Amino acid sequence: MTVEAITAKALEGVPHGFFSRRGGVSTGLYAGLNAGIGTRDDPEAIAENRRRAADAVLPGARLVGLYQVHSADAVAVIQPWHDDHRPRADALVTATPGLALAILAADCAPVLLADREAGVVGVAHAGWKGALGGVTDSAISLMETLGARRTRIAAAIGPCIARASYEVSADFFATFAKADPANERFFVDGNPGHYQFDLEAYVANRLALAGLTRIETLGLDTYPQPERFYSCRRAAHRGEPDFGRQISIIGIE
Repeated sequence: MTVEAITAKALEGVPHGFFSRRGGVSTGLYAGLNAGIGTRDDPEAIAENRRRAADAVLPGARLVGLYQVHSADAVAVIQPWHDDHRPRADALVTATPGLALAILAADCAPVLLADREAGVVGVAHAGWKGALGGVTDSAISLMETLGARRTRIAAAIGPCIARASYEVSADFFATFAKADPANERFFVDGNPGHYQFDLEAYVANRLALAGLTRIETLGLDTYPQPERFYSCRRAAHRGEPDFGRQISIIGIE
């Protein structure tokens, strides 16, 4: 089985892909294209999965990733670093050809960004903490330092947990409402004392508020499709000891 690279019309002409778990060599709990370096999967299988994904987007490119910590921090990359020395951050940007920027997720929202005219791309890992903290804003601002203009930046939000699958507490709701009362529109009532949160819509709104005018949401829910996507929340509900990670990649030829 070949790897499944899901692409966005908004990023047409830019090498990119949001990958599912299909087409990898991992087995057992991680069966498929597990790209998570921090998982307890076979390191050789992880390396092969990451190589397959990178080659599907930009053959011969050097894959560059992060030690993701659910922050709002972004890093610019000119030269690749070793996986053992990944910066602790949640967004990457570059104007250097031959680099494949990568982010990992398993319910959090992967965001790919590109200013084709300037030749600048970026990627962000937007879990709820990073999204609320402004990780996409950080990525956009850093892209501008490399010559991008936010009015030209196109963005796509890949597979992530959808509102129907994302039940949160009243305290979670209060955190977002306190940050901005307008955030209440991203929640609907769930079970007593709980809400359903639309992470994808929230991230899309943050991108729009930052000045982006071309934003694509893929509308793919990671939770209810175990044969296609890894999911942190699904693994927790099933009592599984670990879970794989999807990889999302963008680069410049």
